[in-house]
Amino acid sequence: MNILAKYSTVIAGLLMVNTALAQNPLNADRANSQAPKKEYVNQEWQPSLVPDGMIDRVNHENKALQWHNIREIDVAFKRRVWKRIDVKEKQNMPFVYEGDEYTGGGAFVEILIDGIHRGKIKAYSDDKFTRAMSVEDVDKQLMSEKTVMVTDPITGEQTMETSKGNFNPLDVTTYGVQEDWIFDRNAGRMIPRVRAITPMLSQYNDDGTFRNLVPLFTVYYPDARDVLAQYEIYNPENDVRRMTWTDYIDRSYYSAYIIKTSHNNPENANFKGGFDGLIQGQKAMEDIISKEMDMWEL
Repeated sequence: MNILAKYSTVIAGLLMVNTALAQNPLNADRANSQAPKKEYVNQEWQPSLVPDGMIDRVNHENKALQWHNIREIDVAFKRRVWKRIDVKEKQNMPFVYEGDEYTGGGAFVEILIDGIHRGKIKAYSDDKFTRAMSVEDVDKQLMSEKTVMVTDPITGEQTMETSKGNFNPLDVTTYGVQEDWIFDRNAGRMIPRVRAITPMLSQYNDDGTFRNLVPLFTVYYPDARDVLAQYEIYNPENDVRRMTWTDYIDRSYYSAYIIKTSHNNPENANFKGGFDGLIQGQKAMEDIISKEMDMWEL
């Protein structure tokens, strides 16, 4: 047998093996299971049926970097602060972006709600994490109630009726954030850590004026970091260079103002409202920064 005949025999054998593998349903199922499956948080959001075309995009596999452990013996200073994020500020634009293929097809609050529905994120009733909320409890909070006067067309009698409306992500105009500021002797610097995130729903009167803020649920952020790392934020400067929600929150790229601190606050009271409250919050933040400077002078 000459060398050409040997090559022909080998090629024919390889073709037979490939054909058998392709016809095997187990191999087909295995190949389908290995293919990346994109999950979207908003089922009404429909991804494009064609590739981008301009860029050869790949599936982004993002992971959250693990926090280093802070030993209690290394903690020289710790203070807890409560902040508010106003999504109407330009720096907080990612919170209200409606989403695309890489952001998950939804706004930030929709990502949290989707994680709760899938059992990936746990919801609590407050930022003390005293009571866990079920999916039904969260859905009940999302359906805002509206009471209106209804007139019977036959009798003319007027009665008050309460109806439930549909949840609109744009009604979540504020997020509550609980942060711990810790000076770690081992790291030699002040380390901020987000502990809790609370979406707040804005409610309005019948005349359209603002009534109050209603906390929907609270998420224990350290447990949600791995889930949030799978979704990218909106970048107004560059459509390609995007960071994950975990990186965005860990690095405090959002704009927020302080409403309360644990410093000299036995009554657990918030700062005053309006401009005076903003000044108090600013002074509280400056006091934390000065504490870090004082550590280096000792």
